[in-house]
Amino acid sequence: MIDLRLLREDPELIRASQRLRGEPTEAVDDLLRADEERRAATQRFEALRSEQNSLSKRIPKASPDERAALLARTKELAAEVKAAESAASTANEALRAAHLAVPNVVQDGVPAGGEDDFVVLREVGDRPEIADPKDHLEIGEGLRAIDTERGAKVSGSRFYFLTGVGALLQLGLLQMAIAQAVEHGFIPSITPTLVKPESMEGTGFLGAHASEVYRLEADDLYLVGTSEVALAAYHSNEILDLAAGPERFAGWSSCYRREAGSYGKDVRGILRVHQFDKVEMFSFCKPEDAGDEHLRLLAMEEEMLAKVEIPYRVIDVAAGDLGSSASRKYDCEAWVPSQGRYREVTSTSNCTTFQARRLNIRYRDEDGKPQTAATLNGTLATTRWLIPILENHQQPDGSVRVPKALQPYLGGRDVLEPSR
Repeated sequence: MIDLRLLREDPELIRASQRLRGEPTEAVDDLLRADEERRAATQRFEALRSEQNSLSKRIPKASPDERAALLARTKELAAEVKAAESAASTANEALRAAHLAVPNVVQDGVPAGGEDDFVVLREVGDRPEIADPKDHLEIGEGLRAIDTERGAKVSGSRFYFLTGVGALLQLGLLQMAIAQAVEHGFIPSITPTLVKPESMEGTGFLGAHASEVYRLEADDLYLVGTSEVALAAYHSNEILDLAAGPERFAGWSSCYRREAGSYGKDVRGILRVHQFDKVEMFSFCKPEDAGDEHLRLLAMEEEMLAKVEIPYRVIDVAAGDLGSSASRKYDCEAWVPSQGRYREVTSTSNCTTFQARRLNIRYRDEDGKPQTAATLNGTLATTRWLIPILENHQQPDGSVRVPKALQPYLGGRDVLEPSR
């Protein structure tokens, strides 16, 4: 949720953010109106209840004639208080609904526009010159590393098996990510993949993209698409000690996404699948530290990409493609030779106080007063990384060169040979 004080002080700032996102500014007006109506309803309820309490104290000291009048007014007040309390409750629910409808405020400098309006910040590494490159699925099948045919037989389309060196590659990649995170002071975590509705809503995943989320109706639980959800909710309704700096986690989990609407080349292989594994970074910090923390997470992602020796670019994502919780997002996109284009492999988002306000996560400032914390997230490694690793390191004979940093996780092998 956005800060209601900011809304009252500068509603035009929120409207400008909505325009950058391509979202309706009417949502801001609705929220302003709901805020005013909630405050008015609350004030009326509190005034009537105060009068009720005052009369209750006067009755024992009143004369018989006064007591009769006071009792009559007390009876009237009881009905008025009950009605006012109901009205205040209804207004509060309306305010929450209007509040949830407004996404986070976009930061200054974020590009306007939609998915294709990002700004390239830098390109890193040399693209390999590969004549007639094979795609990751053809390479993976040759290595007996990826099996989508049996994945579909067992579970349906867009499921797969990682076998042999495919399984070792993913496990090595994720272990390397955890090791790097620990080296940088992150707390390694294996997180739940089923969460309550309030955890999913608190992180902003039940808005426009709710159709992408798997729900278990019988248990009223959701399958997460990222461990960000569980890590964010880990400290819900708590007051943190951030005196020594941000609290940082690295969560390893399986992730699930419906991927409705994907088509064409995106559904071949393991680019857009229903289940994958990921190591996700998550930080709780003071709002004034969030900008620096965001750059720190991005640097962590680039450090991992350098270890697997693949060319990539960093983009500043446009406002219309941010998602409701993010105020700014940087993506790292790896070069995919078979497609002749860059594809996203990491994202890192600064969510400012948006998620923490929903989840009631606070810290104490220097005066000991509770303040809303800021939250940030960033991908450190995921199954999708196997695509650029296999494709950029492919050899003409169907073998794949193993990046030096990954070799210890594959028994010291520097080359993966195709099955004959």
